[in-house]
Amino acid sequence: MNLDLDRSVGLTIDWSDGRQDHLTVGMLRRLSPSAEAKATRDELSTNPLAVLRSSPTETPLSADRLELVGNYAIRIIFSDGHRTGLYTWAYLRELADIQTPEG
Repeated sequence: MNLDLDRSVGLTIDWSDGRQDHLTVGMLRRLSPSAEAKATRDELSTNPLAVLRSSPTETPLSADRLELVGNYAIRIIFSDGHRTGLYTWAYLRELADIQTPEG
């Protein structure tokens, strides 16, 4: 597997089975597996009038860097300070399937 991060665009993953996927920065941040992000998504699904916190800066969101976590995941450090989600290989594949459904 090979990972290529373009900070302003997203993450390209070359899987060992030959498949290549691209996940945008926005998607990775919005679907972060962190407890905080999951709670926000749950609140929005049950309360459509929920107010989202705004970013403290008006600069475009970027993925500043990746950190390898063992042999099973990566942590993405975003420009808005978010850094708590661990993206397992299985979760990244799920996100890729959401973005580009088979069929």
